[in-house]
Amino acid sequence: MTDGPLIDIRGVRHAYRTAGGPLPVLDGLDVAVADGGFTAVVGPSGCGKSTLTRLVAGLLIPDAGEVRVHGQPVTGPRSNVGMAFQNPVLLEWRTILDNVLLPLEIVRTGMTKAEGTDRARALLALVGLEGFEDKRPSELSGGMRQRASLCRALIHRPEVLILDEPFGALDAFTREDLWQIMHRVKEREPFTGVLITHDLRESIFLADRVVVLSGRPARTQYVLDVPDTGPRDLDHLYTPEAAEMLAVLRRQIEIAQGRAPAEEHAAAAAPEPVPGPPAPGRQGAVTGAVP
Repeated sequence: MTDGPLIDIRGVRHAYRTAGGPLPVLDGLDVAVADGGFTAVVGPSGCGKSTLTRLVAGLLIPDAGEVRVHGQPVTGPRSNVGMAFQNPVLLEWRTILDNVLLPLEIVRTGMTKAEGTDRARALLALVGLEGFEDKRPSELSGGMRQRASLCRALIHRPEVLILDEPFGALDAFTREDLWQIMHRVKEREPFTGVLITHDLRESIFLADRVVVLSGRPARTQYVLDVPDTGPRDLDHLYTPEAAEMLAVLRRQIEIAQGRAPAEEHAAAAAPEPVPGPPAPGRQGAVTGAVP
């Protein structure tokens, strides 16, 4: 574990070059992700959430500010980053096992072929795909393909795992099933996670911190800490604490979209908690707007 944040994004500005001139996407972005932490990033569509992931992975270099991992500036692509996207992008001519093993053909890990195969099989078993190793992607459901994509992202033991809306195209039942699988994976696989999502329930269920980005060009607008005080299960999404956190996040998204007055930015009101005894387990703590 490091003393400071493992991922430290400070004052980042970035614009895409277009025929009509620069198109600003990020303007003074600040995000810190603790070593071993899991941070979700939410915000209006087009606010630069996916751009942030490319900066962390070293696929983009900011125009201003800096992105540091372990205190070192990110200046190019990093081999210790795993990525999973909304589209699993599995190779149809390869088996599921061979799809999971693909990164080991590119990244030097020191694992032998036998060690890599054993690890791939163990990961597939962890996400419930034991017995499907020799199937082709076309033989699996969307949720199963996404599980295989997650295993592929983890096969080389990445220090940082980036999840760019990996569950966004799935039905609600499958999505919630994968949320629970992610917790099981996190217990077994040490990594620092960054999740991009439009689903606020997903953000408070999976992450220990939620960062809200403002509109385009985006800045860090709000940070919500979600302390872990017990086992995580779907029942916690229906507690008064979860309702309060979701209300705060929705209010901040409304502010970011210009649908709520900006002067309320520093005091996003949450509804009164539902009467009743406090539920055991996870509770949330609002840290407040970023100045």
